[in-house]
Amino acid sequence: MRQSWWKILCVLLLYYVLYMTYAVRLDPGLLAVDDPSLTKGQNERIIVGHNTHFEEAASSMQVFLRIDTLSTYLCASNIDVVSEERAIVQVDIPESLPASNLNVYVNNDIDGTILLANGFFAEGVSIDPGTSVIACTPTTNTSNFGEFGYPFQPNIMESIRNLMLHVPMWFTMFFIMLIAFVSSLRYLMKPSAEMDMRALNAVKVGLLFAILGLITGSIWARFTWGAWWVADPQLNGALITFLIYVGYLILRAGIEDDQKRAKVAAVFNIFAYVILFILLMILPRFTEGLHPGKGGNPGFNSYDLDSSLRAVFYPAVLGWILLGYWIYHLRLRMNRVQTKLYYDE
Repeated sequence: MRQSWWKILCVLLLYYVLYMTYAVRLDPGLLAVDDPSLTKGQNERIIVGHNTHFEEAASSMQVFLRIDTLSTYLCASNIDVVSEERAIVQVDIPESLPASNLNVYVNNDIDGTILLANGFFAEGVSIDPGTSVIACTPTTNTSNFGEFGYPFQPNIMESIRNLMLHVPMWFTMFFIMLIAFVSSLRYLMKPSAEMDMRALNAVKVGLLFAILGLITGSIWARFTWGAWWVADPQLNGALITFLIYVGYLILRAGIEDDQKRAKVAAVFNIFAYVILFILLMILPRFTEGLHPGKGGNPGFNSYDLDSSLRAVFYPAVLGWILLGYWIYHLRLRMNRVQTKLYYDE
């Protein structure tokens, strides 16, 4: 029992992570407007939300526009709530505005204040930074629906849940390949069949999580970027890394002498981990890419990784790493038994 505590922890963590990944709702947010252009005079537009409570909180509903870069607001003159996630609003645009871009805000007592950045832009009006407009003072507040939810991001929306699967897969792969790296170093310092066996099994388990990382990443790319694979340095680096470790297995299969195979494989494995670190951790930071934190894109830790995500993401990383080590531990034990039976024969 004392030796199995980490296995129990692994099961509990993954149960918690999977439940929270699929059962927790996304926070309310604004998806779109039917027509983003506004002209001088009265404009009637449809605002579409996600997981919102427009109908339930209709009595406290406010819609207002913020003049870009300024703390000046224009309130909707009329709001007609159609459903929980849809409302028709009327906005009066003056002849002149200090800027053309307008952020859309919706506020009510349940959803709080939610935003659609640059949701509208003014057309056919005079743009003068010195223009003063008839403004309103809206009410803003935080969400009051009392549920634990994931932060709403228009670009990724519900696919943000994949953060609990995709990223931990690569963390696990890094950890397991580190075991292979250390085992290969130890083999070169003091050759032993045990160290070679550890390195081989770690690489096989690491490749399993690399495959899972590539699959979850490809699915995420399809929903977020519109294609199963894109020309992204981190994606390409992940695939190259996977192929390098496949080459490790092919190299081992091509050498018959046990000692020579183990020595050559150990050297290859050390260089493979160095290349892995360069391709996935260093190179993407200096190149343009679509991944968060690359090419000017904000990283998860700067706009998404709030307290709700951290409460699931960190346990997910630990849980998947423990599962990877568990699989590695089982493979190693099986390999030891097979080797013993082989020599006993």
